Amino acid sequence: MIKPREKAPELKINLVNDTKWSLSEQNPENFTLILFYRGLHCPVCKKQLEQLKEKMNDFTERGVNLIAISADSEERAKKAYKEWDVESLPIGFEFSIEEGRKWGLFVSKGISDKEPDTFLEPGLFLIDKEQKVYWQSIQSMPFGRPEFRDVLNGIDYILKEGYPARGEA
Repeated sequence: MIKPREKAPELKINLVNDTKWSLSEQNPENFTLILFYRGLHCPVCKKQLEQLKEKMNDFTERGVNLIAISADSEERAKKAYKEWDVESLPIGFEFSIEEGRKWGLFVSKGISDKEPDTFLEPGLFLIDKEQKVYWQSIQSMPFGRPEFRDVLNGIDYILKEGYPARGEA
């Protein structure tokens, strides 16, 4: 598990638009938000990513770069991108289970033929300009994820008050 104020692991990922994304190459005004999602099989993920796309401008106005990532195959990730209302949202795929564990993400075994054999459970990470973990929310279930309205309000407070990352002790 990565504690707040610790450097995030390097993250390099292929995107559904046939480009590559690297955490070390991000240069946000304030933060990079990494949203790990379960994959194509998850209707809650579809809703969450569509909500994130709706809030993209709100995050951009606050100097926050966005990416959503799953362990899905390229084929499954591109199918989700095509079928879900998420155009213009950077979506990475084939994030390995081993790398997910480095981030402290929970791993589940598929329980139906709609699910992959193994996949990562949701996680939200806010990474600061120095690529240190500032805020994280990790779930072991598909439900109970942070609302983006609350995340945006939190970012507003952090930026206004200079509030430090917490949970490092």
